[in-house]
Amino acid sequence: MGGDAQRRDRPRPGLVARWRESADQHLTPTKRSLIVTWLSFGVTWGAVRLITHGIRDGWLPWGDITAAGRHFHHYNFGIGTLAGVGLVAVRGDERAVGHPAVAAAYGSGTALIADEFALLLDLQDVYWTKQGRLSVEVSLGILSALGAYLTAVPFWHECARVTRHHLVSAAKREAR
Repeated sequence: MGGDAQRRDRPRPGLVARWRESADQHLTPTKRSLIVTWLSFGVTWGAVRLITHGIRDGWLPWGDITAAGRHFHHYNFGIGTLAGVGLVAVRGDERAVGHPAVAAAYGSGTALIADEFALLLDLQDVYWTKQGRLSVEVSLGILSALGAYLTAVPFWHECARVTRHHLVSAAKREAR
């Protein structure tokens, strides 16, 4: 059997395995943490938008979180989350500081605060005015996507290249 036939018969790594290989090749631990931070920021922000709209419009079965008649805004939970992340950082445990869960908590906590930043600045709930809502939604969505992209441009380009190659190879195998 020739070399080409043997190479064709070998199992090829899946797309996720190839992305992982690209990450190992192109991303430092710091860049990995930053990507996790930005992605958790975007996912948290999107989830909070969805939940907040669902509560406000009445299509979710639960309501606001209150205690003794006082409404808890989600920035309160963001501040608590960032305080916990700060404690991990101050403690200085190297394994914990670079852990993806810490990066995810930081991104999520930041999103919870940033989503209600207008309320924090003015201490008025302008969140639901047309201008306030639009500016928050557009700016934070763009910020999250741009941050995740700019953190590791070479990695994302390599992922796109690997994905294209994977799809073309699969199409060629299918055509045979």
